[in-house]
Amino acid sequence: MKRTIEEINSKIESGEANVFSAHEIKELIKQDNAPSFEDVDVITCGTCGVMSGTAAIFNITVAEAGVFKRAKYVELNGIPVTVGPCPNEWLGSVDVILSGTSKSVDNPEYGGGFLLKDILKGKEINIKAESIDGEIIESSTTLEEIGTAQLIGSRMAFRNYTAFTNPSEESVSSIFSAIPLEGNLSGLTFSGCGDLNPLQNDPNMDVINSGTKILLNGAEGLVLANGTRSSPEKPNLMLTGNLKEMDYNFLGGFKTGEGAEIFDTVAIPIPVLNEDIYNNILIKNSDIPLTVADIKGRHLPLDEINYGDTWDGSEFRPTFNNESCIDCGECAVEAVCPTNAFVINNSGSESDIAYEDCYGCGMCAYYCNADAFDINTGSVNLNIEGTTYDVPIICRQSDRLRANKLSDKLKDLILEGKFRL
Repeated sequence: MKRTIEEINSKIESGEANVFSAHEIKELIKQDNAPSFEDVDVITCGTCGVMSGTAAIFNITVAEAGVFKRAKYVELNGIPVTVGPCPNEWLGSVDVILSGTSKSVDNPEYGGGFLLKDILKGKEINIKAESIDGEIIESSTTLEEIGTAQLIGSRMAFRNYTAFTNPSEESVSSIFSAIPLEGNLSGLTFSGCGDLNPLQNDPNMDVINSGTKILLNGAEGLVLANGTRSSPEKPNLMLTGNLKEMDYNFLGGFKTGEGAEIFDTVAIPIPVLNEDIYNNILIKNSDIPLTVADIKGRHLPLDEINYGDTWDGSEFRPTFNNESCIDCGECAVEAVCPTNAFVINNSGSESDIAYEDCYGCGMCAYYCNADAFDINTGSVNLNIEGTTYDVPIICRQSDRLRANKLSDKLKDLILEGKFRL
């Protein structure tokens, strides 16, 4: 039995379509209550993670027209951006390209992801530009004043990731951990939303291809092509969307041992056109292998686990007990939190987690000196050279809660007739 996109769109328009988000389907599968092929028209899948290949291109007004001929160097909140490709001669405005991994010249913990979140929040952004004549021009801008702005991800929504631990004695600084990863197998860091990921549910890319409509950080976007470094074994996607329509809750900065990175959230609809596509969406976390490698070698596998080991039974957000908090002087959690979601309140009122910024990485519970934070991120058993080690999961660089929220939003848009397949 087969169905077409046109048939599914007609069912959506008539209010007869059966649309499920990925986490709804997966929960039903766990309960041995999965709907049949005939009862599923669309599944909306989502993923959220650190996506280093993110960039934004937009136009900013530096000064009035005629003040300078061309800019050769521009900083936004201290972050260098690439000037061009159009020089905009004598216009006073400049096209710039911001890399999500670019970092402030003054503070490497403030990078492109934090800047984009600040822009989308409507904050005033400082501009410092140098003209080809050596003149320094300083001004500011806001989201409202920025012209066309497009986000482009060169490789996003990876289907396959690698988890990392550190078997050596010395700490290793890496983008794969929020701070240098301590040695002696003291912790594990991993990425990937497992069975929620769009490419896990469409492994042969039967319906996800160039031109597929998506949600990127809450804005409607498109799949441009396969991403850079994509392969049949490890596919990823090149995506784009209108930055000005994005929701700052779905993207932002993520501090790592090598400075600030950027995270994004992607949701993609999978129309269930035939039974092969239906059978693919029945995949569970426990079916998806996850290689564990030496963070120092990156390509040196130590063992293989699965996403059921990392996600099943875990919690997505921490709780904070203010009464357990002790005056550490310098708060360890404030220092390690990769999204700056926890700041000690020194004004006398209680401190708390800023949940709109929280990523659920688990770092707070592991590093708090007073055990004031609680979140179950679990642990994994690794068999290395015949010896079994119980290694706690201390840093998750993907966020299933945001992935669920965006896939739910996509489901609602489809059912409301505001997103046509």
